[in-house]
Amino acid sequence: MDRPQTHYAWSGNVSLAYQVVGDGPMDLIYLQGWASNVDLSWDSPYLARFLSGLARCGRLVFTDRRGWGCSDRFSPADVTDVDMLTDDLLVVMDTVGSSRAVLVSSHECTLVASLFAASFPDRTAGLVLIDPWVTYSATEGTSWLDTVEDWERHFTQLRIEGPSIWVADYPEGYEREQEWLGTYVRSSIAPGAAIAEFRRYLPTDIRGVLPTIQVPTLIVSDLDAAGDDVTGAEMDPRSGRLAAELIPAARLLELSGGPMLPRRHWYARGPAIVEEIGRFVVQLRQEEASFDRALATVLFTDIVESTAKATELGDRGWRELVDRHDATVRAMLARYRGVEIDTAGDGFFATFDGPARAVHCAVSIVQALRPLGIEIRAGLHTGEVETTGDKVGGLAVNIGARVAALAKPSEVLASSTVKDLVAGSGLTFEDAGEHELKGIPDPWRVYRVAT
Repeated sequence: MDRPQTHYAWSGNVSLAYQVVGDGPMDLIYLQGWASNVDLSWDSPYLARFLSGLARCGRLVFTDRRGWGCSDRFSPADVTDVDMLTDDLLVVMDTVGSSRAVLVSSHECTLVASLFAASFPDRTAGLVLIDPWVTYSATEGTSWLDTVEDWERHFTQLRIEGPSIWVADYPEGYEREQEWLGTYVRSSIAPGAAIAEFRRYLPTDIRGVLPTIQVPTLIVSDLDAAGDDVTGAEMDPRSGRLAAELIPAARLLELSGGPMLPRRHWYARGPAIVEEIGRFVVQLRQEEASFDRALATVLFTDIVESTAKATELGDRGWRELVDRHDATVRAMLARYRGVEIDTAGDGFFATFDGPARAVHCAVSIVQALRPLGIEIRAGLHTGEVETTGDKVGGLAVNIGARVAALAKPSEVLASSTVKDLVAGSGLTFEDAGEHELKGIPDPWRVYRVAT
């Protein structure tokens, strides 16, 4: 088919390239990991066939994420955080007039798609994860992945050889396709920016988020990729199996990748993946969903020694100080897109759709209140919350409140879930130990936000 026209959505001053193909009754937003360039994708007959197949399933919106392909690039010093990447998805959807869509993603882009689906279930009709990553490097429970040391060796090789290390040899007769792939990966991202992005996101781990995804989910893995030295540890089907175990009611599809190298999803598996996505979309159209749960980051703040302060100032003086405190907190919530849920005399309870924004907001509140002679304690946790009207509840709320209770004056504490999700945000954490939280099963590790 003819190459579609490339358009741009604007996220602030950053342009995000996208193409729209087809006009089906359901929207599909496609995020391609590992390499992505919306213009050059159509020069491969195999990838073009895959994209055209998706466009037959619905209206396809194919976009390069910030820093990649035809979207605005970044220097190695400008890697963005995951909150901004989910914001970018909202911008693209709003630009093309998509109120709800099926998110189709591959490789490292599945982290962003998963966070979006958990945070914005009302905008997500379904989720398709192809060869998904749940974290970047080996941890307890993901021993098959590369270690941090392995990644550093990859980075060294990338600095010496450039993106050619991503291009494996093809079987005889596929020389033109191999030449295209070399151009494709070089046109996706420069080596320095790639190293900076991957290095910054190495601590990211979304295993704690996956159980909160409530939208229908299809997971596709390459059955033949286990132990394949050419494709690397990121293609190991055990990552797909782990994601399927953690996401409620997710369906796992393991397909044979065949002998063609490199083992990318648009080659041997492409037609079968498109066929399964087509079935998935038809089923979604027949279902109606109502969401009363979503992923959110909760923030609790509390004025330290409020009773003593009130006694010292008297009723009028204390009321005036509390009014200034409330105005300051609300100004910070507005700045960082926090939603005020409740106040309890001298404290606030708020929610955020991005963990990094929530942490920055908490730190800003602490700093903004110091000139008023007020010290607060603050606690943060990311998890699934239940909404009933204007009320928000659930275990995640209780954990956030308990974490806040552990904080010292002018201290911001965060659960391990928050820390795992904000890699790339520039935030620094100090281990504050493992704690038993009242009424919460199992101990929780808590981290102090370094200011």
